[in-house]
Parts: sequence; C-alpha cells; structure tokens
Amino acid sequence: MLVFFATQLVGAVLPNVPLLIAASACGLALDLFLQHKQPGLLSLLGKIRLDVTVRQLFRDMLIMVGLLRVEGINPLHEQAPLTVGLLLFYLVHFACQAAAILVRRSRQLPFVTRNIDASALRLSDAPPRLFARQHGRRLLRLAAPVTAGLLVTAGTKDAVWGGAGLVIGLLIGIGGTAHLATWLLPRKRVAHEAAALRWLDKWLADYQPTVGMYFSGGNSSAYQANMWLSTLAALDGKPIIVLRERFMVQKIDATDVPVVCLPKVAHLMRLEHSTLKVLLHPANSGKTSQVLRIPSIKHAFINHGESDKLSSCNPYAKAYDEVWVAGPAARERYQLADIGVEDKDVVEVGRPQLAPIRPYAGVPTGALGGAGTDHFTTVLYAPTWEGWDGNPGNTSVILAGENIVRELLTDPKVRLLYKPHPMTGSVDPRAGRANDRIRAMITEANTKRSGDRPGPEAAAELARRTDELNRLTSTAFRPSADEIERMKLQGAPEGDRAAAVAAATTAWESAYWASLPVWEHQIVTGPRPAIFTCFNQADVLISDVSSVVSDYLTSEKPYAVANTSGMTEEEFRAGFPTVRAATILTPEAEGMAGLLEAVRDPEKDTLAAARSELKVHLLGPSDPPSLVRFNQATQALCDKADERRARMATRLSDEIPSQREARDAAEEMELESGSPEPEETATV
Repeated sequence: MLVFFATQLVGAVLPNVPLLIAASACGLALDLFLQHKQPGLLSLLGKIRLDVTVRQLFRDMLIMVGLLRVEGINPLHEQAPLTVGLLLFYLVHFACQAAAILVRRSRQLPFVTRNIDASALRLSDAPPRLFARQHGRRLLRLAAPVTAGLLVTAGTKDAVWGGAGLVIGLLIGIGGTAHLATWLLPRKRVAHEAAALRWLDKWLADYQPTVGMYFSGGNSSAYQANMWLSTLAALDGKPIIVLRERFMVQKIDATDVPVVCLPKVAHLMRLEHSTLKVLLHPANSGKTSQVLRIPSIKHAFINHGESDKLSSCNPYAKAYDEVWVAGPAARERYQLADIGVEDKDVVEVGRPQLAPIRPYAGVPTGALGGAGTDHFTTVLYAPTWEGWDGNPGNTSVILAGENIVRELLTDPKVRLLYKPHPMTGSVDPRAGRANDRIRAMITEANTKRSGDRPGPEAAAELARRTDELNRLTSTAFRPSADEIERMKLQGAPEGDRAAAVAAATTAWESAYWASLPVWEHQIVTGPRPAIFTCFNQADVLISDVSSVVSDYLTSEKPYAVANTSGMTEEEFRAGFPTVRAATILTPEAEGMAGLLEAVRDPEKDTLAAARSELKVHLLGPSDPPSLVRFNQATQALCDKADERRARMATRLSDEIPSQREARDAAEEMELESGSPEPEETATV
C-alpha cells in the first residue's frame, strides 16, 4: 500500500498520467480487498493514525494534485468544481458517520435479553450495516465511483467524468445518510435507558425468578455454562440465566430459560430488589465479586467440572455461601487444600449432567471393514489444555501426545477418536503446534486404511438431522442484524423447545456416527458431537488429570491417564485420586499395550473393581439420582435465603419503632424546656 502511495505521488508530480491512474486504482483495490479479507492487518495502520479516512483522503488529494499538473484541464473552470464536489463528498461522509454513531448509541439498551418478550421496548430491525457499522467499507465503496471518475478525467482531460463520479457518490451518500437518520425518529427509536430499566424491574416482578445461573467469561469459555443448562431448566421454581458480557448471549446454547445480560454493576444491583434467592456459579471470574455484594441472594459454586488440579480448589471458593461438589473426593480435596472453605459449607450433589453417559456394556464389538471376526477397539484421546500457568504437566499434548497417537495408529485394530480441549494452544504455542502435528498424523494414517463406507443415504440423513437441529438451536439472522434485532427475534419461546432440542440432538448424534466408516480415525472438534457422546462411542479413554476423567468414570469403562508431571507412578497415584483406578502412561506411551489388552480381555482388566469404588468416591451414590440431590440442595439454599430475609425484615420492624420513640422523646424534652431565645439559637 505504501508503494502504491509513493508511485501515485510520483505519477502526480511528474506528471505521468498512466502511472497516476494505475497506482491510484491499485491502491483503492488493495484497500477494498483488505477491508474484506484482512481487517486485522488494516488495524495496524490505524494504530499509526493511517486509518481508512486518512488513506482515502491522501489518495484523492494526490489525484487532485495530478489534475493540477496535467495540461488541458483548466484549474479554475474545471478543477475547482471538482475540488468543491470532493469536499462536499467528505462532508457527507462525516455526516453519515455522525448519524451512524447516534443510531448505534440509541440502539444500545442497558441490558440484553433472550427468551423474553421485550416487544414493549419498541424493538425494531437494524439499519443497513454498510451505513451503520462498516465505516471503512462504506467510505471506500462510495469513493469508488468518485475515484474512477477523477481518474477518467485525468486520462481524457474531460471534467464531466469526474463530475459524474462525484454526483453518484454524493447521491448514494446523501440517500444512505437520510435513510440511516430515520432510525432516530420515534417510530424506529427503541426505549431510552430509564424506560428500559423500569421495564426490566417490572419483568422481574412479574416473572419472580427464584434460582439463577451467573456466568461471566471469555469468548471460548461458554461451554462452562452450557453444560449446566439442562440441569438449570429441570429445577423447581423459576430459573434465570444472568450474564455480564453482551457477546455471551449468543454463545449460550439452545434453552428455554430466560437470559438477561447486565454489563454494568449499577444495573446488576437491581437483582437485590427481585425475588431471586440463589445464584449458581459454574466458574470464577473477576466480575463474580460484583454480584457477591448482593446480600439477599445466596451463592453456590458448582464449578464446570472436577479434577485433582489446583484450579478445582481455588481459594476464591470461600467467598461463596456454599460449595457444591460431586462426591466425597472433592470434599476431602478442599479440606486437604486448607484454603478456608469450611466442611459445613461443602454440599455433595453429584453430577446431574452425566445422565446421558451409558454404562459399561462389556467387550467392544464391531466389524473391521470386512475383515471377518476382527473387532475394532475405539480409543478416545481427549487431552486437556495447558492451563493458565502453562505447566507442561497439565496437558499431555506437548510431551506425550504424539507418542500416544503414534502408538495407537500402529495398531490395526484401533480406531482413534481425537478430541482436544477447545483452548489447546491458547497459552502455550507448543501445545498448539503439537496439536497440529497430531492431526496431521491422523489424517495421514487414514490414507493408509480402506474399507466400506456408508452409502449416500447416511450423508443425506445426517444433512436432514443437521438442518432440523440447526433450526431448533439457532436463529437465522440477517447480516445487518444487530443486538436489538436479535432480541426481537429471540423473544419468548414457543412450546417445549428444550424437549424438541434434546430429541433432535439424539437423532443427530445417531446420524453422525452412522455416517462415518467404522474403520476410520476421527478428529472431533467443535461443540458437536459433545464429549459425552464420544464417551458412549469409546471403549477406553486416554486423558490427563482433568474433569474428563471424573465424568468418564460414571461409565466404569477402562481409562488411562498420561503422567507428564515428572512424578513417579507411585507419587502420581498418591497425589491425584482420580488416577487410582487408571492405567498410567509415561510420556513415551509405555503402558499402552497393557491398556489395550485389558479392554479386549476382561480377565486382564484388574482395575474394574477399583473403578466401581472410585466412581462412588468421586461422583457420589447413584441413589437418589444426582438431579434429585441437586434440586434438594437448591431448595435448601433458597430456604436459607428466605430465613435471612425474614430476619432482616424483623430487625427492620424492630428498629423503626425504636427510632420513632427516640424522636418523640426528643420532641417532648424540647417542649418541656421551652423554645430557645434568638441569641441562644445563634450561639448553638
């Protein structure tokens, strides 16, 4: 781009009309291309104040300089009108930008909702995004006919072409600005902040929520909340989801539970005057402390999975009223960690979302691509990520991942399912590079295998199920749709959508696995299929010290854990209870042969009893069901919130008469002593 600017300058000064035309056209074309394909690259130019407005203004200025120096163009009678027209074009551009800013501000409510009928807020469709939100693209597209006309004028020495280009640019700019300004009129303008907050207070009073889930996090952390959606929806009372980041509203999976996003702390405090009694917290965040200030709400930390890692015993947990864990192992973990969480505040509730995981059904079966009586052993390798501290012992991907996968790929009777953590490589680039190499190994291994593939009817069934699931779980938005329009489209749900989504998800999962060859290794990424579905497909799991191991234990199937901590096997088993019933793999993948033998021959599976015992230790008893215990814990905490509110109401009623009596006594004393003289009053 800088080369084009320099060439354009040379063409304007010499003057060299072909060079000026070529450099100007190529510079504008490059800017348009980068606006669409590499906007992040252009942001670097913005940091040095060479943003799109400066670039286009400089480009047009050089063209005007070239026109001054080209013979045959009268500066006074021909170029002067072009200069005035160009100035008007930029005035229109700035007017459009001002209108866009006003419209965007007027269309931002102090909160965002989903699954709530907010039509009373006068929600309307969004204006065209080219004029409302795409500042750079708008300027360059409107400038295209202007620049083209000026360049034709430079080549033909006829100012009519430049005037025509300016007229086109001005008409489109003025028309677009006028159309955009209509969103500032009352019929298209959404409710102002005060009215919107009054509406929110009224909705809370009408809906009367009792229990909610509070969540705040980054772009890739939504899975931590999504795993609790079905549990929240099944609780007694009126559930609600409270978010803090606007973008997170669309990251939450399909649910019928009302969603309210309150970005500002001042607006969050309005929950104190609602009927909300309990908030469940699946994750810690910096913004969690803000909602903990509300004394009328009880708070329980439910976590987004339990493991033996230190993150499962964060000292922040003592800020909550209660800490809910799956089973006795987590209770013991908190006491051993000695971080200030009292044992009386720990409540065992199990893991209600593990219900879809099927129990162990014996030796795996399945045809090996026409190889007679041979069977595949499906191995799920699901390593965790490197964690915020980047400790190589957190994930096996860096030190052991390639060795584990290489060992599995050499066994012709193994089918590998590789599902890395979605945040792999986000902290330590080595994990990301190792993940890429593992995926390349799996892809190459598939080229060396062959066998029967499902027919086209399987792919057609998957496509049909995908369309059905997408229709239920996502809302199709126009490219121009903004936050307000999405709120309008995502109003109160119709019917029991949650049940329909569950049925569609089950059907999609069956179609997905049926569409894949039984002999082919798979790389599973993204939210579908979910990790629990992979559990049901797998005969054995290989993972790290993470919540994946605890969840998988509900099936009681064999599993292995990679030891990349540097500890001996004895120290590793003693330090991490979740691995006590696991086969331990070294960074070199030693122990793999024994693991596969134990899966294929039950007589060699010496850890079956240990897995059954460890399951109860980690996840608690199966009777009563986990969802029942979770609901009981919720109602018990709601009762505590009611008791506190009753105590506060009693205390307040006791204090008010006392204050009134004190005031009456003071008035009586004043009457008995008489009114003070003016001098005494002045002295006082």
